[in-house]
Amino acid sequence: MTSTETTASAPPVADREQVFIGGRWTESSGDEWIELVDPWSEQTTARIRSATHEDVARAVRAARASFDAGVWSGKSMAERGAVIDEIADRLERRLDELTTIGVLEVGIPVTVSAGTQQMSTGLYRAVAEEARHFEVREDRTRADGGISRILAEPTGVVAAIIPWNGPIGTIAFKVAPALAAGCSVILKGAPDAPLSPAVFADVIAELVAEGRIPEGVVSVLIADREVSESLVTDPDVDHITFTGSTAAGRRIAALAGERIARVSLELGGKSAAIILDDANLDHVLQSLPMGGCMQSGQACIALTRVLVSRKRHDEVAAALTAAYSALPMGNPWEPQNFLGPLAGQRHQERVRGYIEAAVNEGATVLTGGDRPESLPHGHFVAPTLIDGVRNDMRVAQEEVFGPVISLITYEDEDDAVALANDSIYGLSGAVYTEDLDRGYALAQRIRSGTVSVNGSVVDFTLPFGGYKQSGLGREGGAEGLAEFFEIKTVHMPAPAQ
Repeated sequence: MTSTETTASAPPVADREQVFIGGRWTESSGDEWIELVDPWSEQTTARIRSATHEDVARAVRAARASFDAGVWSGKSMAERGAVIDEIADRLERRLDELTTIGVLEVGIPVTVSAGTQQMSTGLYRAVAEEARHFEVREDRTRADGGISRILAEPTGVVAAIIPWNGPIGTIAFKVAPALAAGCSVILKGAPDAPLSPAVFADVIAELVAEGRIPEGVVSVLIADREVSESLVTDPDVDHITFTGSTAAGRRIAALAGERIARVSLELGGKSAAIILDDANLDHVLQSLPMGGCMQSGQACIALTRVLVSRKRHDEVAAALTAAYSALPMGNPWEPQNFLGPLAGQRHQERVRGYIEAAVNEGATVLTGGDRPESLPHGHFVAPTLIDGVRNDMRVAQEEVFGPVISLITYEDEDDAVALANDSIYGLSGAVYTEDLDRGYALAQRIRSGTVSVNGSVVDFTLPFGGYKQSGLGREGGAEGLAEFFEIKTVHMPAPAQ
């Protein structure tokens, strides 16, 4: 791993003193603030108003009233799709601001942030395109000759709760299809990443002022866990869609279950990359290091378990050690860096704890393991490859959410599949082989929502979601849009005999 420290620093960003309710910035009922700390400089860079229980209640009332009025849901899918396209256009005009915020919130280097924000605006356009082709009515002929109309109707008031590690993209996954379906939405952002949702709120405010979106349809709030629970338990919220940790997802599902509220969950991952004996190591190295360390490992789809046979273990271990060691890490404002700091000190300490636990359980660190010595500040953990990992170790079973890769040895192909599936998670995965038919066959045996053959494909316009405790439902594509519809059957009378 190469690391650099230079003098480039963050551009200034403005504080946010109000909360966004029903399409307008307004005063909060409280006086609490959230501080955003730059993970590179370790200095407070902005303050954001924290929402209260009363702010949440006001947002829910506004959403309920707007949905029940039927103005937004009464528009056609094409009309709503055009507004989603306009959101994309306006976010794209703010790419410089969003790029800066991405560095401050997540720690990803500026060039990575710019690419991520650009990709995210494309997700809104993908939703708009799906909306233009989505059928909300199908007529079916019954056995008695009558017609039954199958209707797709919006789920209602949606609470969209997003994490800190990719806010604009996650908003596209949740708020864009909810709006396209005709729902009213309360977006709840994470305290660790409060500025990206505020930029989204600015765009919505413009469209509300222009009459493109009715008042009450969209609220954007930043709140802690306690306040957020009042959103989940509010009886006027029909549908909760959440992305985050599996632990938090369990809590949301339990709360929602008390009133049988609709729930969509995109949760954690512990994805396995199986390297078969016929794999071309050059092909592996083209995608696996980035697939495991994207956003410094702060990604639910990161390939963090590498499974290799005993026959090729030493060769693969040496190649991956060199590859992870060579990843450029340092000041996120320097464009040559691929990896930056982790998002916060508490998270850094948590990742270090997993590495220490693995060593205590008998594993060996081949590269990385701690902060690079050349980077005296910033919440860094170097890309870390750990060998001798058993699949029952914590580092192999729990989501680390940092650049920590476990190298696990398998006996044969069946053993590799068993190890890959021996996890509470099932979000992503990969198979490396020169026999594509074999790779496809093996992918079908892996209990995971996404599997790449000879790569680490990231295309969120296609259905994305997990098996097991990686979640419920799908995001992206027509499947992601369908999550925000209820199905109603209307039986018309049979023709008179």
